[in-house]
Amino acid sequence: VQLQASGGGLMQAGGSLRLSCEVYGLAFSQYYMAWFRQVSGTEREFVAVTRQASTIYADSVKGRFTISRDDDKNMVYLQMHSLRPEDTAVYYCAAGAVDREHYYADHVLGRLQKSGRYDYWGQGTKVTVSS
Repeated sequence: VQLQASGGGLMQAGGSLRLSCEVYGLAFSQYYMAWFRQVSGTEREFVAVTRQASTIYADSVKGRFTISRDDDKNMVYLQMHSLRPEDTAVYYCAAGAVDREHYYADHVLGRLQKSGRYDYWGQGTKVTVSS
């Protein structure tokens, strides 16, 4: 299994970027696909997750970021608008297998927003937002 993230770069505050993640070697449609981000020295932070028509966003990005996926191409995207300096981080895509027995934990108790929920990770792509 391989996840390849791309699209990071340097952007001024207020700008937009689109991150992409291409996934190889798993039954893509049977996985939740998520984006996390991490600043050096801190814990990995949930950004967004999607499967089929369901999406969840962190409050810090709601209304500015949009996660989407193309199950035919095994791709997941993160469109980021109105970027802020505090969005500066390394962004990681992640894949977590659907677990129907624990739907409540995933969707109500917030397990989908925990990095430990995910089975596979990409290598990260750095986003830097200057003020």
